Amino acid sequence: MQTTTYIFGHKMPDTDTVCASISLSYLKNKLGLKTEPRVLGALNKETKFVLDYFDIPEPAFLNDVKVQIRNMHYNKEAMIEEHLSIYRAYKEMMKFEVTGFPLVNKQKKLTGYVNVKEISRYLIDGEFNYLNTSMDNIIDTLGATEILRYDDEIEGNVLAAAYKSETFINRIQLTSKDILIVGDRYKILEYAINSSIKLLIIVNNGQLDDELLNLAKDKRVNVISVPMGTFKCANMIKLCNYVKLLNINTNPVSFNVYDTRDDFIEVSSKLGHTNYPIVNKKGICLGMMRLVDANVFERKKVILVDHNQQSQSVDGIEEASILEVIDHHNLGTIGTTMPINFRSMPVGCTCTIIYKLFLEANVEIPKNIAGIMLSSILSDTLLYKSPTTTQLDIEAGNKLAKIAEIDQMEYGMKMFKAASSVEGLSVYDIIHTDMKTFKYENSTMAIGQVMTLDFDNIAKREHEVIDGLNNMCNFGNYKVALLFVTDVIKNGSYLFFNEGSKDLLEEAYGIDDIKQGVYLDGIVSRKKQMLPPLLELDERR
Repeated sequence: MQTTTYIFGHKMPDTDTVCASISLSYLKNKLGLKTEPRVLGALNKETKFVLDYFDIPEPAFLNDVKVQIRNMHYNKEAMIEEHLSIYRAYKEMMKFEVTGFPLVNKQKKLTGYVNVKEISRYLIDGEFNYLNTSMDNIIDTLGATEILRYDDEIEGNVLAAAYKSETFINRIQLTSKDILIVGDRYKILEYAINSSIKLLIIVNNGQLDDELLNLAKDKRVNVISVPMGTFKCANMIKLCNYVKLLNINTNPVSFNVYDTRDDFIEVSSKLGHTNYPIVNKKGICLGMMRLVDANVFERKKVILVDHNQQSQSVDGIEEASILEVIDHHNLGTIGTTMPINFRSMPVGCTCTIIYKLFLEANVEIPKNIAGIMLSSILSDTLLYKSPTTTQLDIEAGNKLAKIAEIDQMEYGMKMFKAASSVEGLSVYDIIHTDMKTFKYENSTMAIGQVMTLDFDNIAKREHEVIDGLNNMCNFGNYKVALLFVTDVIKNGSYLFFNEGSKDLLEEAYGIDDIKQGVYLDGIVSRKKQMLPPLLELDERR
């Protein structure tokens, strides 16, 4: 069965990240792959507006792509129903070459654990003279032939007729709770049947004559014949007991199929056990994982869009199998173990690249998919005003607008107005709505960008914004934390920064005595205008 490949963008999903994931997933599925778009965080107002406008459901959230137990090759048959025999449990352990087994009830719910060590102890020290099991277990364990059956459950005291007939009859008082092992000894057989014992076991393939057989029927005595002698039968009879009688732990350490491989290795290294039951959320046992199986697993398959830096990607990306990257940023830190399709182009928007992929694959673009792809291009290029805009973006946007049957400028303004209000947002949300991190010197730099036509509302909370940026640097591994508030209509951005980065910003941007909230005319692109001066300064130093 074909496994699902997840397609997603960076951790701070914007319109390009989300719509690129949806559009590329549509294309891949048309080409025969099984993919699903995912998001790594909450959607902003603009993206929600776009998806609602074109009636496209929001992609599901992807928490991580770490290897989970369900991705590992545990044994899905390694368990035993607690009402089977000790003999059958031992045979199953030998079959799977394990030293222990999860016990389950008839609904496969985990009820305990049994191991070879406990079976060995039972064979040496266990009670021979008591049986609590089923007729099926007895027949299976002893290789018996059923002669008469009246009870499915057999419980009682076990005796072997080793005395002379008269001695046995005179000394042993048989009851309906007794189980007798006996050979071809007529008087004892007759006495046992007349005593209405629970089960008569005749060794050496012995049989009842017609008279005794009819008597056994009248008395409703269970009768079986076994191919072995009395001594061997007496030694094996205890193995017929329910294996649940040897349950060493009614609450064994187990793992859920959604637990991670890291969790499994960490816990098992502390406990030192070699086998662990695997269960689902309802406690149903799905099999057993051996410690040696931890190195056999399947990586989750992913395709990355609009990013190629590990710090911006999903948790556990180093454990995933990256099949493809579609991006329009500079090369980042994500590496792969094998060659992949890497499509990177110097354009303003990831969806411009995906538009070209549709053309190359000769796949028709539906109206709603064209709409969200156009939205991404308008968003990332700021209605084609951003310096990142290329002729390819404009051409793709024009083609997509025709398919979507919308006026680009009119729709674009609606989209930006829907996204521009910061009313009701916390300062944290404003700062982190579209925050990306980059390596800088020996630490990290964070650059956030928020698009709004309502700068005055943010300016009133200037001190809160600065405190938020300072806290990022004081309590996190950040040397620089910046927030650019971009006004699409004025085609510029206002800059807020952590207090410790003032001198650095003055040198990078060539501004004397830079002030909080300074307006930078024409500065609207993080990729081409906000980030490069800082990276160039880092290189000069």
